[in-house]
Parts: sequence; structure tokens; C-alpha cells
Amino acid sequence: QAPVSKSATEIVYQCKLKATGVTQFEIVDTSGQTVFTKAFNVPAPRVVIESSEGDIEVELNPNKAPVSVDNFLAYVQAGFYQDLIFHRVIPGFVVQGGGFASGLQQRAALFPPINLETNRGLRNSRASIAMARTNDPNSATSQFFVNLVDNVSLDFSSETSPGYAVFGQVVRGMEVIDTIASKPTGTVSGFSDVPVTDIVIKKLTRIQ
Repeated sequence: QAPVSKSATEIVYQCKLKATGVTQFEIVDTSGQTVFTKAFNVPAPRVVIESSEGDIEVELNPNKAPVSVDNFLAYVQAGFYQDLIFHRVIPGFVVQGGGFASGLQQRAALFPPINLETNRGLRNSRASIAMARTNDPNSATSQFFVNLVDNVSLDFSSETSPGYAVFGQVVRGMEVIDTIASKPTGTVSGFSDVPVTDIVIKKLTRIQ
């Protein structure tokens, strides 16, 4: 990797971390001798979803779902989720958002659809967050959902039933998700399970 900058006494490199947990940093000179090592802990990314019903904090899992996590964080960084709604609420199943504004005005995706990441040890269990998609397994863009129960039917079971990609977990504010799930819903513009009163996603902020 080329240095970012250098002088007579200093060379600066920039590295992109690919995993969380304990990581060993090592510097090796041109002769192959190790001149410096240091172990440090890389925390999992966390994002706060600010909603009209309260805050929800999610911890992401880039070790097992790197493509989904990178995609989600790119949308967060771009400010895409500001002033959207939770547009699909099904008690005993899921709470879904991330694609529509008030009045079910769809917001155009910013990035190409991503490849499906399932069968990697993450389950659609209660409080997990996963990517929503169409019938095409590789069609997820910005929409996500939080599982209200253990939705085994959404997990990978075969090539013909590839499941939905979990990429993190709610670590704070699951009671907010449960409150959202209790709100009355109806049919709007052909969409069912839409909250009668808008539940607004004010913004998403990465905090770690």
C-alpha cells in the first residue's frame, strides 16, 4: 500500500479495517524483521435510529455481513434515512422502514443493489436487523426491518429459499420497536400494514 504522506523522518499510511474484535498491528521492515507490534480492539459499529417514538440503537456485524454493513453505513453517511417512515408494521413479525417518506413517496436508492449475505451464522431472531428485498435475492438497497419474534422462516434453508440477510442487532430501544408494532395500521395506495399515523425516522447517526 502506498503511503498517504511522507517526510524525511515520517511515513504515514492509512488502513481500512475489515473486521471487529482484537486486531494485531505489525510493522515489518524491508528485511522481513518485525520492528513494531501492537494489539488493539476494534469495536463493532453502532448506529442510532432516531424516530418519532424514541431512539433505537443497533450494533452491526461486519465480520459476518460485511457487504450489508458497508451498504447500510453508506446510506447512513449520506443522510439518506432522514425524514423517512416505518411503512410496514406487522405485529408478531417485523417492523420495516428505510425506503418511503410520508404519503408513501418512495425515495430513490443511492447505490446499486447488493448481493445477499445469508447462511453465515446470523439468524432472523427477535431484535435482529436485516435487509429487506424483493423476490430477487440480490435486490436489497436501503430498506431494513427489525424482527419482532424469532422468524425462522426468514432464515436460509436452501438455494431455492435463500432467506433474508441479518447484519446486526438492536442493543437498546427494543421497547420502542415493540411500541411501533402496537400502532394501528391500514391500507394506503395499495400497501397493507401501513401505520395510520406516520412513524417518522428522523435520522440515523453512526455513534461508533
